[in-house]
Amino acid sequence: MPKTDRRSSTGTPSHDPPSDEPEALSPDDIFHILQTNRRRDAISYLLDREGPVKMSDIAEHVSAKEHETTVAELTSTQRQRVYIPLYQSHLPKLDEKGVIDYNKPRGIVRPTERIEVFRPYLEAAESNESPDQPDADDGLVDQLFDGTHAMFVGASVGLLAASVSGLLVIPQLTLVAIIGLLFVLTTIKTNLVDSAATKHTGDGRLS
Repeated sequence: MPKTDRRSSTGTPSHDPPSDEPEALSPDDIFHILQTNRRRDAISYLLDREGPVKMSDIAEHVSAKEHETTVAELTSTQRQRVYIPLYQSHLPKLDEKGVIDYNKPRGIVRPTERIEVFRPYLEAAESNESPDQPDADDGLVDQLFDGTHAMFVGASVGLLAASVSGLLVIPQLTLVAIIGLLFVLTTIKTNLVDSAATKHTGDGRLS
């Protein structure tokens, strides 16, 4: 069977090889990956390591941090409670997004270069954590939401001003939708920060 040349939009043959470069993580991807403590702790552990890492070592580190103890003092039940979700859900999620290469049958994890995108977020969260200000998640949530929040505020104000001045004819339903979206975004952010603060107040640490 004759080989068919790939052609560009101009009709000329294209000899460029297909790109294997994965798409960059969006802010939404980063937020969803970092919104669980276990994925954050796993990423933090892998950021300081190169080459293959045993999945069991990651699970022990995450479990020890979650239970505020050492790896040596972990019980088998504590290990199991963290091992299963990491094995079945969290590590496959990171593998799907190209953050790690996860050999599930062998229980081996290799961090990829993409994992570095999370370093500034995790370092910012750690720098915000102190005895007098334990709400590390607040800083993380603020970083991820503030840019989007400001964008919607600016867009809303600009569209409203343009509509009032007559520069743009914007249907009323569109304006309502924009304002509603801004309200929803603000409510989500407020609820997340309040939830984190409540957890800290209730038990002195993140759940």
